[in-house]
Amino acid sequence: MRKKALWWLIVAAGTTLASISVILAQAGGPTPVYLNPKRPVEERIDDLMSRMTLKEKVGQLNLPCVYVNELGRDIPSKTEACKRFTAGTYTQEIGPACGFFTLANEILREGARQQAEYFNGLQRIALTQTRLKIPVMEDEEGTHGAMFPGGTVFPEGLAVGSSFDMDLVKAIYAAAAAEARAVGIHMLSTLVMEVDRDPRMGRNEEAYTEDPYLYMRIGESIVRATQGTDISAPDKVVAVLTDFPTQSEPSSGLERGAIEVSERSLRENFMPPWIGAITKAGGLGVMAGYPEVEDVPAHASVKWMNDVLRQEIGFKGVVESEGGGFGTLLYEHIVPTQKEAGLLGLRAGVDLNITYEPAYMGPLVESVEEGRVPMALVDRAVRRVLELKFRLGLFENPYVDVNRAVQVVHSQSNQDLALRAGREGIVLLKNDKNLLPLKKDLKSVAVIGPNADDVMNQLGDYSPKRILQHVTTVIEGIKAVVSPQTRVTQVRGCEITGTDKSGFAEAVRAAKGSDVAIVVVGERQHDRPTDGESHDVASLDLSGEQEDLIQAVFETGTPTVVVLINGRPLSTRWTSEHVPALVEAWEPGERGGEAVADVLFGNFNPTGRLAISVPRHSGQLPVYYNYKPSKASRMRQGYVDMPATPLYPFGYGLSYTEFEYGNLHVEPSEIHPGGEARVTLDVKNTGDRAGVETVQIYIHEKYAPVSTPVKQLRGFERVALKPGETKTVTMKLTPEDLQLLDIDMRWRVVPGDFEIMAGKSSADIPLQGILKVTP
Repeated sequence: MRKKALWWLIVAAGTTLASISVILAQAGGPTPVYLNPKRPVEERIDDLMSRMTLKEKVGQLNLPCVYVNELGRDIPSKTEACKRFTAGTYTQEIGPACGFFTLANEILREGARQQAEYFNGLQRIALTQTRLKIPVMEDEEGTHGAMFPGGTVFPEGLAVGSSFDMDLVKAIYAAAAAEARAVGIHMLSTLVMEVDRDPRMGRNEEAYTEDPYLYMRIGESIVRATQGTDISAPDKVVAVLTDFPTQSEPSSGLERGAIEVSERSLRENFMPPWIGAITKAGGLGVMAGYPEVEDVPAHASVKWMNDVLRQEIGFKGVVESEGGGFGTLLYEHIVPTQKEAGLLGLRAGVDLNITYEPAYMGPLVESVEEGRVPMALVDRAVRRVLELKFRLGLFENPYVDVNRAVQVVHSQSNQDLALRAGREGIVLLKNDKNLLPLKKDLKSVAVIGPNADDVMNQLGDYSPKRILQHVTTVIEGIKAVVSPQTRVTQVRGCEITGTDKSGFAEAVRAAKGSDVAIVVVGERQHDRPTDGESHDVASLDLSGEQEDLIQAVFETGTPTVVVLINGRPLSTRWTSEHVPALVEAWEPGERGGEAVADVLFGNFNPTGRLAISVPRHSGQLPVYYNYKPSKASRMRQGYVDMPATPLYPFGYGLSYTEFEYGNLHVEPSEIHPGGEARVTLDVKNTGDRAGVETVQIYIHEKYAPVSTPVKQLRGFERVALKPGETKTVTMKLTPEDLQLLDIDMRWRVVPGDFEIMAGKSSADIPLQGILKVTP
């Protein structure tokens, strides 16, 4: 009791002194150090924290998603609640809020002007109606564009990864960052750094690739684009990377399922994206994952959220909770209450609460006052949050220019970028007898299928709740590209799910009466989604009656093209065997319909290469290309009922031209463990159309102390070639590319013979060489 009484006296005295010092400063005294931009950031943080009460500190650990019911159940009530929460008058449990998550998407649905004005209004409240004048920090989703009404919607996940174009990746996320910062948003979240090794899990559609190396390059590119070299710049934001350490290969493919892979696999396969995004590029935001890793939920894992993330990888930013993330500690039976979850979360290194969970609200204040939670843990988290606000320049420049916001958001250049991204992510999977590209002056075209004219299915998940701009669907793209004389007939045929075949007859009639039939099928993002967050599947086959629709159209004898619009790879066995042309469009964004039409009718020669292996059947999983040698012999033998190889391999994609490889050289052919080598080869366009080939370099060490994959991507380059043109491609192999995680869990280059494989995909390797690494 004496300790509690003494603690209350200390807290009361500190609060009184802090209040007096700020009152004096605001009454004409000297400017507080923390409001002086000329003083070092650390000094400003120290000064500000010395003035803060416990409740004010805990307030800065709350960045609630505006969709939570605690902030109201309709837009008017949420709009008012956010103002009061900013002022610190909404609840007596804690002080003024740190800011808000996904506010614009929830309640500001009229566009950039309304968004910028409202965010300016919140800053005005923070700076004029709160004791310490701490500006608010706003976070929004940014998976494939800043997710608020009016923001440009780029292609999602595997479409971006399948471009193999790092300049494009940088351009997309630089544009998203610029749009977000223009309206007053300072962080973009759900920038997914999770290798997609189990496509059954719905939210893996937000991921970019199955390959650790390609993902590392993408992660680095995303962070450099969003954050730049100065996050206080008017077009840069904090990149919030999701979800650490991973949740993409859960038990049974079910979201939030336990991550039951070894620590070796976690480090070899799942850490590279984080190393690219954080160690190499300096990412400043991370979101903790839902699942337990090594039997400890991520929100309570000191090992992964502190020791690995901060001490090993070098993270220096802020960790956010997942939505309802502290609740994982309850349903995993780690602790019985949110109050206890708060202690474990703080200890692990989770800094911000994003869903109004009690863990970081009144119960946390109580725990500190009771001496159950050390003030040092609260201070550690608050310091990280305040440092980010200072580095963002919010104390000096809290407001945005409303007119500039209107000009930046959904600019013409960003719309054009969305079209470029849509085109580059499309993968041509099959093209028998060069059915594609189609002639634009066909007499008639039948466009059939449930995804031919569906806006949301084309955009994917993590898209704005209200779409203000026009989205070009596939049917619109086709009508725009064909000649005015071409008759275009549209028939839905069937739904994404269900057993209704009543539309088949009309589809068959349309196909019979047309020169070509284009069937657009795939997955659904709205009204009982079949993909996306919380929508996992057991089967990767086309759902409902879609494959029967394809078969019915094909059996008319009319040349048939199938276009897939989907977030996960689909096991289209019958279609791949029978239909002459198959196009994987993924979720191609707001200009996706135009992009698809450009590929179908030859305005754009497809350049996409699969960033993920496409399985024949979900029973094959895992089907990623970088498997261990023990699987190789059984791959050749196959299953009793089907081949064990993927339907389409990683890195695969066709073009409307042909490419030939030759003259592979590895120089020097022998190096020491710290040395580097150059791989050079020639690529020639042997066709009659200009095209882009993506040259891929894989390696495998023949004999090593631990088993390593049969091949691992270690370089790629997009090469643009005119008909008949030859170019020499050069890529460098460094110690980082050659290292392995040895038997003692140390990264090092082990001397030996490295197979160097240059090819068009992971399964098409025309050139091979040897690099010797000697002691």
